[in-house]
Amino acid sequence: MSETQAPTTSSETSSDIVGAILGVVENLDKHEDFMEPDIKRRKISKPADDKVHKLEDRLGGILCCAVCLDLPRAAVYQCSNGHLMCAGCFTHILADARLRDETATCPSCRVEISKTSATRNLAVENAVSELPSECQFCNKKFPRNSLEKHEEAECEERISRCMYDRIGCPWRGPLHERSAHENECVHPHRTGAEIMETLKVYDQKLLEERKLYDSIFDLLGYENISFNDVQLKPYRTDGFVHRLFYESSRFTAFNNQWVIKAGITNNQKDPTQCSERDISYQNVKYSGMKKVVLILKSKSATTLSLNYLVVNGPVGGINVKPRIYEFEFSEQNNESPYVTLPLPDTAECNRLLAAKTINLRLV
Repeated sequence: MSETQAPTTSSETSSDIVGAILGVVENLDKHEDFMEPDIKRRKISKPADDKVHKLEDRLGGILCCAVCLDLPRAAVYQCSNGHLMCAGCFTHILADARLRDETATCPSCRVEISKTSATRNLAVENAVSELPSECQFCNKKFPRNSLEKHEEAECEERISRCMYDRIGCPWRGPLHERSAHENECVHPHRTGAEIMETLKVYDQKLLEERKLYDSIFDLLGYENISFNDVQLKPYRTDGFVHRLFYESSRFTAFNNQWVIKAGITNNQKDPTQCSERDISYQNVKYSGMKKVVLILKSKSATTLSLNYLVVNGPVGGINVKPRIYEFEFSEQNNESPYVTLPLPDTAECNRLLAAKTINLRLV
């Protein structure tokens, strides 16, 4: 016969219950020690592409150019329906339309655009200037209206040259490393004979610039000097491919009549298919009914040797670098060769093509 189990008392039962409760509470406390606050859990639960929802990124997608899809750096134009275009893309569209002899249209809604119908959006320009943009050197973000100053004068990571680069040091590096490099640079200790080859390159550049300006000053001392403010207007050829040319009205110089003619990217069959564009101009002497480019209308028994250059005139700014050309005109040879109009870049060429006329001064 088995022994009967002794009955448990109420005090033992109560102590077991209290111990179990304390164990549960202790486990809960330990679990809460590893639990994260609600705010942190909410942050982790957000999507990984949270950057897309930032205000500046959303505004960047709204205010970007409809052509290049980048935020404008300067002027912002809009069509009559409000679609935005940066100044570079706007002039490029107008230039392409001029080359194709078509009406320029908005790339978004195909409404007609022109210099007169399109307007600048100053509100968008001001808003874009306040949006942050990343410095190309230090990768820090600054408002666009102060970014250029930061990159040019303030950023310690901007690329700088060694102070001895004029004598051949090729070092390029961050600004904050320049002092350390210059303290160890070996070029100051080179002999004069070793740095002469480097100095010859600088002397050659200075000599070319000096020769240009000396030539201009010499021309100002000539007995006969004439300058004319000329306006070039577009016209097209009647060939299979309608080439675009510009031509001025007749003007008088040295008791003769002349005409200037200009072409667009003469070495390209279709200038609309090339990204690099230039304008070439030609001076033709006009004789009888034959029209050629710098045109001398009256017949001349003797040769006429001319030095000529194009500069910015008082009307309609044109950004050209001075360059002198020389040609001898005669009754049999009344057309000068095409020479490149010395524009700084393709953007300036597009700006001139976007205008109805090109104004310049011929000296």
